[in-house]
Amino acid sequence: MSDARPEPAAFGDSDLSGHRFTIVCARFNPEVTDGLLSGALRCLNELGAAPDSVRVHRVPGAWELPQACARVVSAAEADAVIALGCVVRGETQHFDYVCGRAALGLGALADAAPIPVTFGVLTVDTMEQALARSGDDGKNKGREAAAAAAEMIAVFGRIGG
Repeated sequence: MSDARPEPAAFGDSDLSGHRFTIVCARFNPEVTDGLLSGALRCLNELGAAPDSVRVHRVPGAWELPQACARVVSAAEADAVIALGCVVRGETQHFDYVCGRAALGLGALADAAPIPVTFGVLTVDTMEQALARSGDDGKNKGREAAAAAAEMIAVFGRIGG
């Protein structure tokens, strides 16, 4: 069995017309987060989301992602929220605290939210690893987070409630 995620084109039952997306993207490590954002925007465009149906909010870093995404959910601004950021391991425990805050906060929000909240936060050991996951190729994790949001909208639609 393959671990490969399907390409967004495989989500043919995802009709994005009329759906609103909000991307909350950290500014810290812009050489990476700008690439993640580009990948997410490109994916949504390819899947048929109208350009005016996608909002982008920038926040200082990954630490702030859960709070900003929670505000988007409570404002009923979107049908799905895509969180993007990058934390590169350093010499102190700061990495662990920031990654933990982002993962636990976004996970708790995703569990409680009535809409999909996807996790496109890189937690890597080196900048080289981050750049490899935020480029213009099929390995872009921003693209994957946007594709997951589109698929989850379809899943939520099928489940109802």
